[in-house]
Amino acid sequence: MPTKVILDVDTGTDDAVALMTAALSPDLELIGATSVNGNTGVEYTTENTLRVFDWIGRPEIPVFRGCDRPLVRSQADLGMAAVIHKNLLDLPPASHGATLRPQHAVDWLIDTYLASDGDIVLCPVGPLTNIAMAIQKDPRILEAIPEIVLMGGAHQMGNRTHSAEFNFLLDPEAARVVVNCGRPIRMVPLDATHRAMLSTQDAQHLRELGTPAGEAAARFVLQRIAGYEATQPILHRSGVAPIHDALAVCAIIDPTILTTDFIPVDVEVNAELSVGRTVCDFRTRPDKPANVHFAIDADEPKFVRMLLEILGRTA
Repeated sequence: MPTKVILDVDTGTDDAVALMTAALSPDLELIGATSVNGNTGVEYTTENTLRVFDWIGRPEIPVFRGCDRPLVRSQADLGMAAVIHKNLLDLPPASHGATLRPQHAVDWLIDTYLASDGDIVLCPVGPLTNIAMAIQKDPRILEAIPEIVLMGGAHQMGNRTHSAEFNFLLDPEAARVVVNCGRPIRMVPLDATHRAMLSTQDAQHLRELGTPAGEAAARFVLQRIAGYEATQPILHRSGVAPIHDALAVCAIIDPTILTTDFIPVDVEVNAELSVGRTVCDFRTRPDKPANVHFAIDADEPKFVRMLLEILGRTA
């Protein structure tokens, strides 16, 4: 029986690969996708999500537009994210039936979880604004969420700042709400995503699959490699880039792709120099109970194999 999943996305290039992976995997049933402000404005992340589903022949998957700004902060300068992702994906506008549903993403999440059998994994891979808003608006949904598998956070490295990962920095208050919500959480941070990267050669193999998903993924991998080399070159490796969000989806399909530690985790919201930092306690005698399965490593060969197998499929 496929695992039911909802993706909450700020669709740029890595979100697009994650969406295609979830939509085409025989091991997952993608119930719907909710869009949020993040890599670019929510009007673009929504359009990009529709483009992805249309491109791969899955226009029936519902898309719901969500929050257009962080919980309490003003919108940040997107900076390098705009270089890596741009506003619109290199895909045609949706023209084969993919349409935006009228309900707000937060309300749809609440209604969907309250009506569920508690069997839909929630996979947020952008800023956590929609998820935090849903929790605050109707906390009853927490009982219906079996697990949250999120891409975000970082311990040993930041990307937006020296200590903060992009998704958490854009809305640290939302990240703190979700991390402390009391539900089972698997966190896929930069520490793991930078251990499972794709190369220019992998992009060529994706293109050689001859499928719409393979072609699109190849474009996005090459775009990400060029963007990383221009803004944040990968130390000791060239011609590679992380595909952060797709790793979180693959971790739902096969949890062994990650190596995790069960530790106490929180998010810094007040510090002048380290706002958005993922605060991890790896001590043997932590001050608080463990609340997050925090990924510290990932299996790169398995990740590449999974993407090649799944993106070689058609709808």
